[in-house]
Amino acid sequence: MTELASFPLLSALLALPLGGALATALLRRAPWAQWIALSAALLTLLASLLVVAAFDGQTSDFQLVDSANWIVGLNVGYLVGVDGISLFFLPATALLFCGAVLAGWRIRAADAALSPGLYFAFLLLLEAATLGVFCALDTILFFFCWEFTLLPLYFLTSLWGVGSGRQAAAVRYFLVMLASGVPLLFGLLALSFGHAAIAGALMFDLPTLLATPLPVAAQYAVFLLLFVGFAAKVPLVPLHTWLPALAMGAPAAVTALIVGLKLGAYGLIRLAIPLAPIAARDLHWLLAGCGTLAILYGGVAAMAQSNLRGVLAYASLSHVGLVVLALATFSASALQGALLQLLNFSVAAGGGFLVLAFLQRRSGSTDIAQLGGVMRSMPLLSGFFLLFGLAGIGLPGTSGFPGELLIIVAALHSHTGAGLAALFGTVLAAAAFLAPFRRAFLGPLRNVDIAAGEDLLAREKAVLLMPALLILAVGVYPMPILELLRPTAEAWVAALAGL
Repeated sequence: MTELASFPLLSALLALPLGGALATALLRRAPWAQWIALSAALLTLLASLLVVAAFDGQTSDFQLVDSANWIVGLNVGYLVGVDGISLFFLPATALLFCGAVLAGWRIRAADAALSPGLYFAFLLLLEAATLGVFCALDTILFFFCWEFTLLPLYFLTSLWGVGSGRQAAAVRYFLVMLASGVPLLFGLLALSFGHAAIAGALMFDLPTLLATPLPVAAQYAVFLLLFVGFAAKVPLVPLHTWLPALAMGAPAAVTALIVGLKLGAYGLIRLAIPLAPIAARDLHWLLAGCGTLAILYGGVAAMAQSNLRGVLAYASLSHVGLVVLALATFSASALQGALLQLLNFSVAAGGGFLVLAFLQRRSGSTDIAQLGGVMRSMPLLSGFFLLFGLAGIGLPGTSGFPGELLIIVAALHSHTGAGLAALFGTVLAAAAFLAPFRRAFLGPLRNVDIAAGEDLLAREKAVLLMPALLILAVGVYPMPILELLRPTAEAWVAALAGL
């Protein structure tokens, strides 16, 4: 493990999808592009598992740090590392992208002249940028990776999306995220300028900024700027308007990535709260209120959807509201629950959208009115979708239950009204999933394509089996993950209390 830890694992982790993107862009024709993309995604998954193996779970420090000069005049550097907060997001991201590559194996663009290699190149570029967000310990590097995710998502949606509204959905997402990046950048710059006023030099590396608290007045400005910047990506009401359009217009595998990987919530945990702790504690009501509103609004909106994609999209809005509510409690157990819930989203929500990708390929639609009786002709597909949905609503025995329990207990203790609203939100979430599932998957067959559709292929089973096993394993025995999260969660809360 010592020799493994001395190797630049994180740099290799970021280089693998970048190299795969370049290779698929150069060798654009099928089947070379598919196999190169899959190889790059699998090697990235292997590298992420090596990162977990080399990680020392007894300390809360940043580990596997790798650095290099980047923009010397501004003290901006290439600085990457992981701690307990970011550790498990790396294999979760890599696993979800493996599924996305396999789910898009036979992807077709609206323009027949576009080769599949471009699709997989954009997909691997998105993976590299997403992993960079989780690894970056320099705030400018974080912002660079954050903004770089927009380009591949725009092209993946506008060129390979579904329906006539795909281009409008891509433009809306791009503009909303670009606009939210303005307060995010201002917040990061204000943070560095505040540090310069104290220490006499601009600094952007996260460990130094965490060790140098800002004055209280500056913390309010930084926290609010970062909060607005991350809230659009979470998303929180009313900055969520891009979500339903993108969920309906993007390829289902790409929607699995957007919904499954909650970069906005990660940004709140990694940057907004620890870099402005006094302001965050004073504005706990803002976090609790926005989280509660997202829980209730997402559950009600999900019940009103007529398409399974819309159901999962609004359900994810409700679920991430629970995470934001957890952050308002400022307790180690709630942070553990929040991180566990974010990991659960990766496998449950991501897996659910992958199932919908396979269903749409067979039936041509995910509208509930055009489905019915899917369980009769495709029992395995239906069973996987049911499992992912039950994990999303936190059924005991699935990975959604331990995190949800930790969050609700902490919320009832610190924000009783919001905790009770969260309990009611879990009932809404269950109703929002079970009613559409009954109408779409049970009952008589009404669609000829569904009646003639074949169940999951071997490749598709492989895509869904790993997240399904993780859901059951973590649901039955979450202790190994919680123990690895505990030192960092306790240090995170202690730092907030001390400042």
